[in-house]
Amino acid sequence: MFSVIPRKFLPGLKNPCWYEEFTGNITTDPYKMNLYGRYSRRFRTVFQHLRSTFYHHLLHRNRRLYRMRCLPYFYIIGQPKCGTTDLYDRLRLHPDVKFTTFKEPHWWTRKRFGIIRLSEGLHDRYPVEDYLDLFDQAAYQIQGELTTNISGSPTHPKIIIGEASASTMWDNNAWVYFYDNTTEGEPLFLIQDFIHAVQPEARFIVMLRDPVERLYSDYLYFGIANKSAEDFHEKVSESLQLFEGCLMEYTMRSCVYNTTVNNAMPVSGPSFLFLSGSPAFK
Repeated sequence: MFSVIPRKFLPGLKNPCWYEEFTGNITTDPYKMNLYGRYSRRFRTVFQHLRSTFYHHLLHRNRRLYRMRCLPYFYIIGQPKCGTTDLYDRLRLHPDVKFTTFKEPHWWTRKRFGIIRLSEGLHDRYPVEDYLDLFDQAAYQIQGELTTNISGSPTHPKIIIGEASASTMWDNNAWVYFYDNTTEGEPLFLIQDFIHAVQPEARFIVMLRDPVERLYSDYLYFGIANKSAEDFHEKVSESLQLFEGCLMEYTMRSCVYNTTVNNAMPVSGPSFLFLSGSPAFK
């Protein structure tokens, strides 16, 4: 990752971007191996548009070709059922705010580890280049403004890019695949530590909600059948007993990141921990 993303970005831009030399064959498809495009028809449609204009956006300097790459200026993160999609839709209306080609790429928390669904085990890891491809549409627009500026215009690119994967805040389940039992039941580093190492100046917009209301909304949205207030109460009580049982033997941090306990809970969620102190369940 650090061999692809530089420590410093282009001056004069509000958004973190840089130029990397393009060494590929200009007759090949630059998105052919992108795993986001491989597993979704909708993503393939987006990449088809990007593919048709890709070579027109390469920068020619000293007989070499350069490609603009960008990371997000800000991340929308938060708990499920807390309004991240609504905020995402509203911010997209701003002319200077651009996003990835689709909401919730989940690269930091899942795809870079090869996780599609935790229950399915590991698939091919999505390289960082696949993630950066998702910012190409916005990078083209930033480059267009930057090129105009270089030619003599006094304007400065003001476009910023956002990424909206709520899981960036709470999903650290991947750690169990890589640390095993060598860390005494706790991850050494969290997803947020990796992002900070790559982007110490990144901005985050955090969406939260009353934890009891959030969990009930999550229960109604994802539950399969027999939804009722009584059923919800029983499932929450059972989940609390499992979590409190874990706390009798292990630390709070160990229990929070214990995927076995979390998967055994009838209802759970990133903010479930707060329920143990909520008067609604006392």
